[in-house]
Amino acid sequence: MSLAVFPGSFDPITLGHLDILSRASTVFDEVRILLVHNSRKQTLFTVEERLQQIKEAVAHLPKVTVDSHEGLTIQYVTDHQGQAMIRGLRGTKDFEYEMQVAAINRKFNPNVETLFLATSGEFAFISSTIVKEAAKYKQALHELVPASVIQPLQDKF
Repeated sequence: MSLAVFPGSFDPITLGHLDILSRASTVFDEVRILLVHNSRKQTLFTVEERLQQIKEAVAHLPKVTVDSHEGLTIQYVTDHQGQAMIRGLRGTKDFEYEMQVAAINRKFNPNVETLFLATSGEFAFISSTIVKEAAKYKQALHELVPASVIQPLQDKF
């Protein structure tokens, strides 16, 4: 059974993330969205809140599972016998950073492939930072995030 891991902070999960997940789930038997948390990173939502939002957002995707991890993602993938890491790309800035991460991960475990999926055009402008900014200034969020994330975002602001 093939397992791909899609790591991120997902603060919050966006429609762009769901696009990548949906497409990756057509290639792998299981795609695990991995909430990677770093206690030094300031986030809007707690780990528990983000996990709940993610689970609700992916409930319609039968091949997608959810987990969380603190530490190196490549170690998680190795420990869970994953074959690949999925990374979404919005543009060249993402590509440069993701290539560096992929290269170091390959040093730690050459058996795990990093697969880049270009975000669909309608989601290429969405980032969690932009979503939070839009929520802060009370803009419409339904074209940016799953429905289950809208109220929690509005409640934060």
